[in-house]
Amino acid sequence: MRPQIIVLYYSRNGGTQKLADAIATGITQAGGDALLRTVAAAGEPASARDLALEPDELGPCDGLVMGSPVRFGHMASALQQFWERTSSVWLKGQLQGKPAAVFTSGSSMHSGQESTLLAMGVPLLHHGMMLCGIPYTEPAIQQTQSGGSPYGASHVSHQQQSTLSEHEYQAAVALGKRVTYAASALKPLQQQGKI
Repeated sequence: MRPQIIVLYYSRNGGTQKLADAIATGITQAGGDALLRTVAAAGEPASARDLALEPDELGPCDGLVMGSPVRFGHMASALQQFWERTSSVWLKGQLQGKPAAVFTSGSSMHSGQESTLLAMGVPLLHHGMMLCGIPYTEPAIQQTQSGGSPYGASHVSHQQQSTLSEHEYQAAVALGKRVTYAASALKPLQQQGKI
């Protein structure tokens, strides 16, 4: 059975959504099903393109990749509020032993992308998920002049340009593949309660 990987994101200007699309491409290329989902900020409707995710929909997934624009070195409040509603998922251990990864976009090279990626990993670790990054063996990480890091995929939007550079795109696709391969390998162990 194909691994079901949720790509959960919040995007305001389109950069984070472009990364989500590239990650979904990697998931599909690795033999998984990418479920693109979003959250709505207070007072804003959810994306017209992708469905809003409810916490009880997390349980059946085989992996999760989460993305947010940089908000002063942290994830957007809409995603933080989503995780604050996941206590029942946490109490049941529904995400335990499943792979996860993170991605972000910011307006400049020094906008706080790496601290945002690290901060987004915290709720995933609390849920018992296994974080995947992008290793330096991925050529795009070594060659990038904009986004991409070992902590996760990223995009530098430079004055609201939402087009990904080739290296940003390659790193995001690689991250989607990595989580999908990990989900395929970990699922039997997770079902046996070994992880």
